[in-house]
Amino acid sequence: MNSTTRRQFLTLLGATGLSAAITPSVFAAPPAEPFTFLFLTDAHIQPELNAAIGTDMAFKRARTIKADFAINGGDHVFDSLAVPKQRALALFDLYGKTEQDLGLKVHHTIGNHDVVGIYPASGVTPADPIYGKKLFEDRLGKLFYSFDHKGHHFIVLDSIGITEDRAYEGRIDADQLKWLAADLAALPAKTPIIVSVHIPLVTAFNSYVPVPSTPVPHHGLSVINSDEVIRLFEGRNVLGVLQGHTHINETVLWKGVPYITSGAVSGNWWRGTRLGTPGGFTVVTVANNKLTTRYETYGFKTIDPNNT
Repeated sequence: MNSTTRRQFLTLLGATGLSAAITPSVFAAPPAEPFTFLFLTDAHIQPELNAAIGTDMAFKRARTIKADFAINGGDHVFDSLAVPKQRALALFDLYGKTEQDLGLKVHHTIGNHDVVGIYPASGVTPADPIYGKKLFEDRLGKLFYSFDHKGHHFIVLDSIGITEDRAYEGRIDADQLKWLAADLAALPAKTPIIVSVHIPLVTAFNSYVPVPSTPVPHHGLSVINSDEVIRLFEGRNVLGVLQGHTHINETVLWKGVPYITSGAVSGNWWRGTRLGTPGGFTVVTVANNKLTTRYETYGFKTIDPNNT
């Protein structure tokens, strides 16, 4: 019985008053099988800086690795926040065409640069049909969702909170937290869980860079209410949380869960390396209730003469 069927069955039990006597733990979890998948994040595809060529190089390199599927960790394009509508549409067109060279099923995670027109400079109004997250949903799918693969449960979260002043912050909103709690509650307790999120839930990035000289207006580096999410993970078999956004390779172990931030396909936004991390993607192997990762580079060289 898959997770969707379990949730439907539990809903029926609730309607008949029997749910108090039967909990998700009575359902046997399907056997967990080993497999490999790819986590590619922060491609920031654009016509400039040979970014489309670089993304294509990365995807073709990824195609040579035997993997069951890929997860895109967000920031598919650069940049939808502040550009006119036609530019945003063209960027999504470019990404969609380039992804075909990956040759794998891709599960998509929304990133901040995938949100259309929320900066007033874009000229896109909130009434526009593609404003905000609507274009992402139309082209790439749901903002948050879950799926199962070989006895493992995957959860993809939307960490982009749109603020009242038309900017963004890292946040998992209340509706999503409610959904997440229900999704987890429908699982047998020992089900292995893997999470994808764009803006990190847990990161030590601030330890690697100078403190900003002026306060930033919004909490954009990490998820501001990550504690609410982490509490929902307690008592669950979370094998790892895969993250993007900062363009570095980093693993932070918190309460027994590895929070694995991957370097970016675009490296330093197509201008060389980012704090020593070149452009690349993460290969994830799942076996024996554990994640093992390695970072794959693909040889892109920036054309910006001022960067390496």
